[in-house]
Amino acid sequence: MSAQVKVLQPSGMMDTKGGIDLRHKIINLLESGTKTVLIDFEQVTFMDSSGLGALVASLQRVRADNARLYLCSLNTQVRMVMELTRLDQVFEMFPDRSAFEAAVAPINQS
Repeated sequence: MSAQVKVLQPSGMMDTKGGIDLRHKIINLLESGTKTVLIDFEQVTFMDSSGLGALVASLQRVRADNARLYLCSLNTQVRMVMELTRLDQVFEMFPDRSAFEAAVAPINQS
């Protein structure tokens, strides 16, 4: 994977606390010059509305910094929340990390 891509892998519940933590980590990555962030949801068991809000705020910040944000490995509950809110049409999502690498890594190498 390209050094330009940074992977965050939250775990447990993506709620208020988890969302705040994720936002801080993304801000730190952006401030250090990262231009591509992948959030791997493989270990996230549940996401509520505050976690969803944190994702949207993170996406806004990433876009403001001319960077890219991707999601992968969403479980059924998280994917359903994304689909019900139609955010699956806003976020770029991949079934797993290898699908992300196959699609995005060639872009980052050019």
